[in-house]
Amino acid sequence: MTLVRLPLMRFVPALVLTLGLAAASPATDLFAAATDAVKRDYYGWATADFGALTVQYSAVLAERCAPQGETCDYATGRAVLTELFKAFGDAHTNVRDPEGAARLNEVTRDLAVSRTGARVVRVEGGLLVAGVMPGSPAEAAGLRRLDLLTQVEGQNAGKRGGENAPVGPNEFIRLERAGQPLSVTVRRAGEPEREVQLPTATLKARDVPTLSWVGQDSKTALIDLPTFLSSDSSELFLARVKEAQAAGARRLIVDLRFNGGGSLTECVAAASTFDPVRYKSQFQVGSYTYVGVRGESLSALSAFFTPQQGRVWNGPAAVLIGPNTASCAEVFSFFARKSGAITVGEDTRGVGNSGVLFFPLPDGGVVSVTVLRAFTADGQPLPDHLTPVVRAPTDITLLSTEGRDSTLEAALTALDAQESASR
Repeated sequence: MTLVRLPLMRFVPALVLTLGLAAASPATDLFAAATDAVKRDYYGWATADFGALTVQYSAVLAERCAPQGETCDYATGRAVLTELFKAFGDAHTNVRDPEGAARLNEVTRDLAVSRTGARVVRVEGGLLVAGVMPGSPAEAAGLRRLDLLTQVEGQNAGKRGGENAPVGPNEFIRLERAGQPLSVTVRRAGEPEREVQLPTATLKARDVPTLSWVGQDSKTALIDLPTFLSSDSSELFLARVKEAQAAGARRLIVDLRFNGGGSLTECVAAASTFDPVRYKSQFQVGSYTYVGVRGESLSALSAFFTPQQGRVWNGPAAVLIGPNTASCAEVFSFFARKSGAITVGEDTRGVGNSGVLFFPLPDGGVVSVTVLRAFTADGQPLPDHLTPVVRAPTDITLLSTEGRDSTLEAALTALDAQESASR
């Protein structure tokens, strides 16, 4: 998600109304609160008639609540809201249950929680380990980035035949928060599947950028940038870039394949590592310009800069993207590509042209409402998604059987070709 952080803007309570088409209940309270927030504050690119959709789906809610009457539960209201928002056609505007809201709160407030230190995403055949926190129990247990967890606590994980298996990322996190060790089955290229016990410990909820080295001469720095949600994500990214430079990196690859977005302030600042960035946002009333220079955020009041201020990173660069690259990560990728970085992978999620605020709901969840449209410095709308310059899907079978990352290999090849052409 792209989280809007502006002066004087904050979470505000949504009005809770009772719809006339269904008896008052927890479900109707939830439905009314969420739809009222969208009616009041939505300012995105969707063209569907939200008022008409609200009437249509309030009738659906009334029908589904009829058997329960005044006891119709939040889950029923949430299910109907999910259908409504899908029909509305703006993936940035959606509803999250209390657990989803809690996860968001944990990261944005930099809370300490029970974790193994492994970050996982759902793929065919299991849960792909997208990252391992340095110094965590997962690292101590020998888990590596891009390992595949085929089972968790004896249950199948990820996807099987295109269908979701019992354990996905949410279930994995839920098990972590219980504070007990997790039994996982690990598949790694060149090794037999093995069972590993992953202890938990109290760790920061947010993940941090990590630096590793790839390529034949080990002079290509690979930075896995997992999120822009935390308030120090751009600072940590800049530190990794400078660490790579100090170690003699010739080329830089930034992995955003599993980055779902975060704060506009953070992603704009991070993208300015490559070139100064000016991101214009238009609201219902007024506008605001986010500015990043040399990896840091500047106030719109001090937004003057010139190209002579230079870049932090001047060498060849590539950005790995895919369908899990969303929102603020799409913004980063767009500006990195404008500065000359090569985008490699698959099409991104498709919500990179807007930003959201979160409003609390009666069930303890939140509704994400698109409140801004995004533009470049010259007034052109940002694209909703990015298509990579080099198309190279991540082959999970190749990864788990041969240990080869097809997307990373394509990025290294593209950088080689770029360097050869410049000689």
